[in-house]
Amino acid sequence: MSVTFVIGGARSGKSTFAEQKAKEYGNKVLYLATAVVTDQAMADRVKKHQEQRPSTWSTIEIYSKFQELANYKEFMECEAVIIDCITTLIGNFMFDSKIDFDSCKPEEVNKLEMKITSEVLSLIEVCNKNNKKLVIVSNETGMGVVPSYYMGNYFRDMSGRINREIAGKADFMYFVFSGIPIKLKHRGEMVQWPMDF
Repeated sequence: MSVTFVIGGARSGKSTFAEQKAKEYGNKVLYLATAVVTDQAMADRVKKHQEQRPSTWSTIEIYSKFQELANYKEFMECEAVIIDCITTLIGNFMFDSKIDFDSCKPEEVNKLEMKITSEVLSLIEVCNKNNKKLVIVSNETGMGVVPSYYMGNYFRDMSGRINREIAGKADFMYFVFSGIPIKLKHRGEMVQWPMDF
Protein backbone atom coordinates (compact mmCIF):
# COMPACT_ATOMS: atom_id res chain seq x y z
CA MET A 1 0.00 0.00 0.00
CA SER A 2 1.18 3.53 -0.73
CA VAL A 3 -0.26 7.04 -0.83
CA THR A 4 0.58 9.31 -3.76
CA PHE A 5 -0.50 12.93 -3.35
CA VAL A 6 -0.86 15.08 -6.47
CA ILE A 7 -1.52 18.77 -5.95
CA GLY A 8 -1.66 21.77 -8.24
CA GLY A 9 -3.67 24.77 -9.32
CA ALA A 10 -6.87 24.79 -11.35
CA ARG A 11 -6.41 23.28 -14.84
CA SER A 12 -2.76 22.58 -14.07
CA GLY A 13 -2.92 19.04 -15.42
CA LYS A 14 -2.90 17.42 -11.99
CA SER A 15 -5.80 15.05 -12.73
CA THR A 16 -4.19 13.84 -15.96
CA PHE A 17 -0.90 13.21 -14.17
CA ALA A 18 -2.65 11.49 -11.25
CA GLU A 19 -4.43 9.17 -13.67
CA GLN A 20 -1.08 8.31 -15.27
CA LYS A 21 0.28 7.38 -11.84
CA ALA A 22 -2.77 5.24 -11.11
CA LYS A 23 -2.21 3.34 -14.38
CA GLU A 24 1.32 2.54 -13.21
CA TYR A 25 -0.09 0.92 -10.07
CA GLY A 26 -2.24 -1.66 -11.83
CA ASN A 27 -4.84 -2.43 -14.47
CA LYS A 28 -7.74 -2.53 -12.05
CA VAL A 29 -8.32 1.05 -10.93
CA LEU A 30 -11.23 2.43 -8.94
CA TYR A 31 -12.02 6.12 -9.50
CA LEU A 32 -13.73 7.92 -6.61
CA ALA A 33 -15.54 10.92 -8.10
CA THR A 34 -16.34 13.62 -5.54
CA ALA A 35 -18.04 16.09 -7.90
CA VAL A 36 -21.75 16.78 -7.60
CA VAL A 37 -23.30 18.09 -10.82
CA THR A 38 -25.07 21.34 -9.96
CA ASP A 39 -25.03 23.20 -13.28
CA GLN A 40 -24.06 22.92 -16.95
CA ALA A 41 -20.46 24.02 -16.33
CA MET A 42 -19.94 21.26 -13.75
CA ALA A 43 -21.63 18.74 -16.03
CA ASP A 44 -19.17 19.67 -18.78
CA ARG A 45 -16.19 19.30 -16.42
CA VAL A 46 -17.40 15.87 -15.29
CA LYS A 47 -17.92 14.79 -18.91
CA LYS A 48 -14.36 15.80 -19.84
CA HIS A 49 -12.95 13.90 -16.87
CA GLN A 50 -14.97 10.81 -17.79
CA GLU A 51 -13.75 10.93 -21.39
CA GLN A 52 -10.07 11.12 -20.48
CA ARG A 53 -9.94 8.12 -18.17
CA PRO A 54 -9.99 4.48 -19.36
CA SER A 55 -13.43 2.96 -19.84
CA THR A 56 -12.21 -0.17 -18.05
CA TRP A 57 -11.91 1.69 -14.75
CA SER A 58 -14.68 1.38 -12.19
CA THR A 59 -16.23 4.58 -10.82
CA ILE A 60 -18.00 5.27 -7.55
CA GLU A 61 -19.49 8.71 -6.91
CA ILE A 62 -18.68 9.29 -3.26
CA TYR A 63 -17.23 11.95 -0.98
CA SER A 64 -18.02 10.62 2.50
CA LYS A 65 -18.41 7.40 4.50
CA PHE A 66 -15.22 5.95 3.04
CA GLN A 67 -15.11 3.20 5.66
CA GLU A 68 -18.01 1.65 3.76
CA LEU A 69 -15.81 1.15 0.67
CA ALA A 70 -14.94 -2.30 1.96
CA ASN A 71 -18.56 -3.25 1.17
CA TYR A 72 -18.10 -2.43 -2.53
CA LYS A 73 -17.06 -5.20 -4.91
CA GLU A 74 -15.28 -2.62 -7.10
CA PHE A 75 -13.10 -1.59 -4.18
CA MET A 76 -12.22 -5.09 -3.05
CA GLU A 77 -11.26 -6.16 -6.59
CA CYS A 78 -9.18 -3.10 -7.55
CA GLU A 79 -5.43 -2.68 -7.26
CA ALA A 80 -5.38 1.11 -7.04
CA VAL A 81 -7.78 3.85 -5.98
CA ILE A 82 -7.78 7.44 -7.21
CA ILE A 83 -9.86 10.20 -5.61
CA ASP A 84 -10.43 13.45 -7.49
CA CYS A 85 -10.54 15.76 -5.72
CA ILE A 86 -10.17 16.77 -2.08
CA THR A 87 -11.14 20.42 -2.53
CA THR A 88 -14.39 19.42 -4.21
CA LEU A 89 -15.00 17.07 -1.29
CA ILE A 90 -14.43 19.96 1.13
CA GLY A 91 -16.84 22.17 -0.80
CA ASN A 92 -19.49 19.44 -0.67
CA PHE A 93 -19.16 19.15 3.10
CA MET A 94 -19.37 22.92 3.49
CA PHE A 95 -22.55 23.02 1.40
CA ASP A 96 -24.09 20.06 3.24
CA SER A 97 -23.37 21.63 6.63
CA LYS A 98 -25.93 24.44 6.07
CA ILE A 99 -23.63 26.70 8.10
CA ASP A 100 -24.05 30.43 7.50
CA PHE A 101 -20.36 31.21 7.09
CA ASP A 102 -20.98 34.96 7.23
CA SER A 103 -22.28 34.83 10.80
CA CYS A 104 -21.26 31.48 12.33
CA LYS A 105 -18.93 31.01 15.27
CA PRO A 106 -15.40 29.78 14.52
CA GLU A 107 -16.13 26.72 16.66
CA GLU A 108 -18.71 25.56 14.09
CA VAL A 109 -16.15 25.75 11.30
CA ASN A 110 -13.50 24.03 13.42
CA LYS A 111 -15.90 21.17 14.12
CA LEU A 112 -16.67 20.85 10.40
CA GLU A 113 -12.97 20.81 9.55
CA MET A 114 -12.35 18.04 12.07
CA LYS A 115 -15.16 16.03 10.49
CA ILE A 116 -13.73 16.45 6.98
CA THR A 117 -10.19 15.65 8.11
CA SER A 118 -11.42 12.50 9.85
CA GLU A 119 -13.20 11.44 6.67
CA VAL A 120 -10.10 11.92 4.52
CA LEU A 121 -7.94 10.02 6.99
CA SER A 122 -10.49 7.20 7.01
CA LEU A 123 -10.01 6.84 3.25
CA ILE A 124 -6.28 6.41 3.75
CA GLU A 125 -6.94 3.94 6.55
CA VAL A 126 -9.37 1.75 4.59
CA CYS A 127 -6.98 1.62 1.62
CA ASN A 128 -4.11 0.74 3.95
CA LYS A 129 -6.08 -2.04 5.62
CA ASN A 130 -7.03 -3.53 2.27
CA ASN A 131 -3.60 -3.11 0.65
CA LYS A 132 -4.71 -0.65 -2.04
CA LYS A 133 -2.45 1.92 -3.64
CA LEU A 134 -4.10 5.32 -3.26
CA VAL A 135 -3.70 8.41 -5.45
CA ILE A 136 -5.14 11.61 -3.98
CA VAL A 137 -5.74 14.76 -6.06
CA SER A 138 -6.18 18.20 -4.54
CA ASN A 139 -5.99 21.88 -5.43
CA GLU A 140 -3.38 24.22 -4.01
CA THR A 141 -5.63 27.09 -2.89
CA GLY A 142 -3.15 29.19 -0.94
CA MET A 143 -1.23 30.81 -3.77
CA GLY A 144 -3.94 33.08 -5.15
CA VAL A 145 -5.79 36.21 -4.05
CA VAL A 146 -7.17 36.15 -0.51
CA PRO A 147 -10.96 35.68 -0.82
CA SER A 148 -13.00 38.74 0.14
CA TYR A 149 -15.81 36.73 1.76
CA TYR A 150 -15.93 34.49 4.83
CA MET A 151 -16.85 31.22 3.11
CA GLY A 152 -13.96 31.60 0.67
CA ASN A 153 -11.54 32.29 3.52
CA TYR A 154 -12.74 29.27 5.49
CA PHE A 155 -12.52 27.09 2.36
CA ARG A 156 -8.97 28.23 1.62
CA ASP A 157 -7.81 27.70 5.20
CA MET A 158 -9.44 24.29 5.59
CA SER A 159 -8.05 23.16 2.24
CA GLY A 160 -4.55 24.21 3.22
CA ARG A 161 -4.61 22.41 6.54
CA ILE A 162 -6.21 19.24 5.16
CA ASN A 163 -3.69 19.21 2.29
CA ARG A 164 -0.92 19.37 4.90
CA GLU A 165 -2.44 16.37 6.71
CA ILE A 166 -2.43 14.39 3.47
CA ALA A 167 1.11 15.49 2.60
CA GLY A 168 2.27 14.21 5.98
CA LYS A 169 0.77 10.78 5.27
CA ALA A 170 1.94 10.58 1.66
CA ASP A 171 4.72 8.30 0.48
CA PHE A 172 5.01 10.23 -2.79
CA MET A 173 4.01 13.80 -3.54
CA TYR A 174 3.99 15.82 -6.74
CA PHE A 175 3.18 19.44 -7.51
CA VAL A 176 1.88 19.94 -11.05
CA PHE A 177 2.61 23.34 -12.57
CA SER A 178 1.26 24.11 -16.07
CA GLY A 179 1.29 20.43 -16.95
CA ILE A 180 4.78 19.78 -15.56
CA PRO A 181 4.99 17.51 -12.47
CA ILE A 182 7.58 18.35 -9.83
CA LYS A 183 8.43 15.59 -7.34
CA LEU A 184 8.36 16.87 -3.75
CA LYS A 185 8.44 13.64 -1.74
CA HIS A 186 9.70 10.14 -2.51
CA ARG A 187 8.97 7.16 -0.25
CA GLY A 188 8.29 9.46 2.66
CA GLU A 189 11.50 11.48 2.26
CA MET A 190 11.50 15.09 1.11
CA VAL A 191 13.32 15.65 -2.18
CA GLN A 192 16.60 17.47 -1.55
CA TRP A 193 17.08 20.30 -4.00
CA PRO A 194 20.55 21.47 -5.03
CA MET A 195 21.53 24.62 -3.17
CA ASP A 196 23.41 26.17 -6.10
CA PHE A 197 20.55 26.88 -8.50
